[in-house]
Amino acid sequence: MDSRAGDGNRTDGDGADGEATADGPVGDGAAAVTAADSGRAGAAAAGPDGVGGDSGVAGAASSGSTEGSADTPQQSEAAAELAAQRAERERIERRKAEKPAPIESGAKLSGKAADLLAAVRAVESGGKPAATVFPVPEAAPRPAAPAPEPVRRPQPAPAAPGPAAQTVAEVRRVLSDGGAPESLAPQVAAALGEGAAALLREDPWQLLRVTGVRPDQADGFARALLGAECGPDDERRGRAVTGWLLEQAAVAGHTALEMPALTAALARRAVPDPEAAVQDALAEGEALVFQDALDPGAPEPEDDEEERPVRVLVALERYALAEESLADGLARLVNSLAKEAPEPWEAAAAAASGGAAELARALAGHGLVLHTGGEAARAEPAGLLSAARSAGLRAFAATHSPDGGRRLAGGAEAVGTVADLLAGAAGPGRDADGALALDLLIVLDAPQLDVEGAAMLVEALPDGARLVLSGDPAALWSAGPGRVFADLLAARVCPQIASRTPDPGPLGELVSGIGVGELAQVEAPGKEVVIVPVRDAGEAVHRTVQLVADSVPRAIGVPAEQTVVITPGHGGAAGTRALNTALKERLNPGPGRFGGFDPGDRIAYSPAPGRTVPGQVVTADADGLHLSCAGVPVVVPKERVEQSVRHGWALTAHQAVGGRWPAAVVVLPGDAVQSLSRPWVYTAFSRAERHLSVVHGVEQALPKAVAESLPKPRTTRLPLLLKTQVPAAD
Repeated sequence: MDSRAGDGNRTDGDGADGEATADGPVGDGAAAVTAADSGRAGAAAAGPDGVGGDSGVAGAASSGSTEGSADTPQQSEAAAELAAQRAERERIERRKAEKPAPIESGAKLSGKAADLLAAVRAVESGGKPAATVFPVPEAAPRPAAPAPEPVRRPQPAPAAPGPAAQTVAEVRRVLSDGGAPESLAPQVAAALGEGAAALLREDPWQLLRVTGVRPDQADGFARALLGAECGPDDERRGRAVTGWLLEQAAVAGHTALEMPALTAALARRAVPDPEAAVQDALAEGEALVFQDALDPGAPEPEDDEEERPVRVLVALERYALAEESLADGLARLVNSLAKEAPEPWEAAAAAASGGAAELARALAGHGLVLHTGGEAARAEPAGLLSAARSAGLRAFAATHSPDGGRRLAGGAEAVGTVADLLAGAAGPGRDADGALALDLLIVLDAPQLDVEGAAMLVEALPDGARLVLSGDPAALWSAGPGRVFADLLAARVCPQIASRTPDPGPLGELVSGIGVGELAQVEAPGKEVVIVPVRDAGEAVHRTVQLVADSVPRAIGVPAEQTVVITPGHGGAAGTRALNTALKERLNPGPGRFGGFDPGDRIAYSPAPGRTVPGQVVTADADGLHLSCAGVPVVVPKERVEQSVRHGWALTAHQAVGGRWPAAVVVLPGDAVQSLSRPWVYTAFSRAERHLSVVHGVEQALPKAVAESLPKPRTTRLPLLLKTQVPAAD
């Protein structure tokens, strides 16, 4: 068995929509990318080799104070009193030092007395007394200009407790008996829980629950443990392979699979009776089945014997329930508007202009509004946010990444990431019913919402709240399952407002053309777009390092730390691993003494599947690897570093989505042709704010991908669920 089976690739959110991972045994669709580093460098980049840059060292200064005294021949009464007080303080300090622990005064108090004591201590220390002791007078029902919410710094979520050491040891013995890598023991124990060793010995195919393990590897493990009892017709195998196929479908973006597609995939995996395997998985509760009408608006057939055409779908429970919850929540927002008159929304429309005013007018009569546009169009939801807050509405904007908040009208107040809003690290907090205390939620980068994240957001909104989903429909879809924004646009159950604000300059012209399927040559007098042709992967890596370290800083004025490299996949001769190795050697060489990382390394941190936050390594200690991500300190425990932290000079398009950099170098090696699509190219090229260099080795495959390669279809149930609950919008 491949010892890299548990590589943990899903934490990056890659692999959907054709983005190659090439990480080894992830699935059948992730073939290793290979390239030959033959030939010589024949294409000239923006300038000769050479590094010019500045480095800064931050130092900390410490200061101290000393207390001196002078003896006088004769002390005054005041001086004698001060000396006595000083002696008394020294005596008290000595007594405190002799005690084993400080005395907790008031520890047994409770109720009002405890609150009062806490308030007194807060006042004495210069803090703010608790509101329960000194209540603040109730504010006016709706002030004209609400005070901004206090700044909440996102804190890393506490790591979930790992499996018990004894459980891991028992699993390790079972893995050894079956010839599997013992390094998988922690992952197996976490996936199967208490009693994992007994369950794994009884049903070896449970190994497929570990991310990265393939059916052929689980089959070899089962043969080693079961011997002659192992066979392809084992019902345990059929049930496990069914669940594995549904998980692989979720990685590819599907929330469900049609029954014929699932049974065909099972047959290709040598399951003798695919339908029986599916029924067995359904009976065990490992999957759910749905019969959805192909035309829910059609009248019922008059003949009782005539069957209504349906499609049969099979889904994992978590995604099926999330999709149904999302549909219910959206229907609630659309069908239950606030009871009060729309005066605040009219006031917000009057205070706004252009697209922001159009959004405010639409919100006066609708609970859900969709807004589409490119980077420049973000000014419209930013204007709506400002106008709504000036009208006394409780409004908040959530973005996919911390960088998205920076780009929202230069960093507007009341802005945070979706993850921080759901975690309570940003936003207004919750009301007594557990709902977000909001009248309006604006979600930027809406195409990046997967079905589970969208369901959590919608469930958290109170009745009568308005929701604006804004994003660029030409960009890549979410890394997680579902295509929420695209499904809502197709369902047409709410107003849709398309921005008329184009992205400016040569870069805006180039990206706009890609969005409609045209790769046009644009005039770039300021070297906004530079094409660097290469002949092989080795030359692509060399030219990329030269651009980042020398040419772009010298010719464009963008330092290396503000330049991002984007490439289709992690593996291969010009993937993120190879590029990051070369870039680290040039920009921040070091031994990698902290699990392969050194202070100053640029990293990509994935706190959860589908989320990537760029950052930098600060240091490491017994607690783990210390990072700085968007200015927030993060500590990654050492056991999670390998799975959740990668070097981050070079990223995939899915890792880079939601962020923008002053300069971007997009690497297109010749072996990445199969990974290219119009959404991938659009997303990669649009990450640049001032300058884009394209290291081009795919020849005519690039314009062909832009013109012909559309997003891979995803099987979802959301449009049908919405049609049965929400009337179509005009």
